[in-house]
Amino acid sequence: MDVTHLAAVDTTRAARVLSEVRSARLSGRRVPVPPRPVIEQSWERMLRSGVDPERDVRADPLSREEVQRRRETSALRHVLPVLREGLLAAADVAHHIMVVADEDGRVLWREGSAPVLRRADGLGFELGADWRESVVGTNGVGTPAVVRRPVQVFASEHFARSQAGWTCAGAPLTDPRDGRLLGVVDVSGPLETMHPATLSWVDSVAKLAEARLREMHLDSLERLRAVAAPVLARLGGRALVVDPHGWTAAVSGMPYTRRVALPKSLSAGPRWLPALGLCAVEPLAGGWLLRPAAEEPVPRGGTRIVLDLRHSRRWSVEVSGGAGTWTRELSPRHAELLYLLAVHRSGRSASGLAADVFGDPERTVTVRAEMSRVRRYLGAFLEHRPYRFAEDAEVEVLLPDDPGGLLPHSTAPAVARLRPSVVAP
Repeated sequence: MDVTHLAAVDTTRAARVLSEVRSARLSGRRVPVPPRPVIEQSWERMLRSGVDPERDVRADPLSREEVQRRRETSALRHVLPVLREGLLAAADVAHHIMVVADEDGRVLWREGSAPVLRRADGLGFELGADWRESVVGTNGVGTPAVVRRPVQVFASEHFARSQAGWTCAGAPLTDPRDGRLLGVVDVSGPLETMHPATLSWVDSVAKLAEARLREMHLDSLERLRAVAAPVLARLGGRALVVDPHGWTAAVSGMPYTRRVALPKSLSAGPRWLPALGLCAVEPLAGGWLLRPAAEEPVPRGGTRIVLDLRHSRRWSVEVSGGAGTWTRELSPRHAELLYLLAVHRSGRSASGLAADVFGDPERTVTVRAEMSRVRRYLGAFLEHRPYRFAEDAEVEVLLPDDPGGLLPHSTAPAVARLRPSVVAP
């Protein structure tokens, strides 16, 4: 069913059809038409987690002081002018509001049509409110954060009945430096304000905001490069200067590497880094000076690799061995790939991983590109042809208590097959 087309033609009829679909699906009856896949998958997550669709569940909002503290520390504050310029003027005229929430689903900014803001208060859609999907059900803030893509939720596509008179379209905002979720921007309003172009509009403005963050990152690298130039000029041997996220600002005496995988907590002194081996690490204003030592074998014996997939939106890999311990946060795609390699310790070919992730064994180019990125930080512990963890590495996977909560964003066929009866490898 093309909800956006039907709603654009006849909002009332679309709302009635969706109400029938929701009632049938939640009661276990045969649905007249299937819900959209992104909505059905969200409903399934809600049913597994025990969210009551008939109850208006609201978490206590944050205090004004905590909202202000989060605003001051969130990177989203830097792109608020872009979001306001792109969304607010039209939103006010169209009787919408703009909502910006952080990575925890907490509403930090809420602006737009005054009458709609008052209606939003009645839904608990207020400053400091918790609009995670797992708390209030399928919605335009929490659901895009889970699936990591823009989502429009119309009328009874909302899991909670109390939100059925509402329409919203949200897009995730990610940090271009490391792919980490920063939050979600959402445009919401009463049912009658729904327009099929709203989602594309919100997504376009979100992309402009992310472009602004990339521009700011490049500016910071330029400043770090200016600091690094005189330092590298008086040093002999190999050296490079990176920002706190590992992006290279300057290099001397060695091939240029766009980015170096850094431990989550890096400190000065001799440190072993995955791509460089043993390095002397020194702090610089806005980054780090890395001076690789003479070539030496990469320590591998007794290595333990822990893949942590317990949380719904944050995943990491921790490597422990003779050279110390380091941790790296994972993107959704890398979390999928490493989990599949942990399950298949004998290895997977590029076509096998393409079938696992995309359901299409021909998409090997995409898989090889992603695995090339993974090998930048795990290269010493990954083999290829086929792709697999090194035989002498101990691999442990930490899974969520609820098997259905395994990588909830993932639409990979292999992950979907593993969810109902997850067993740690």
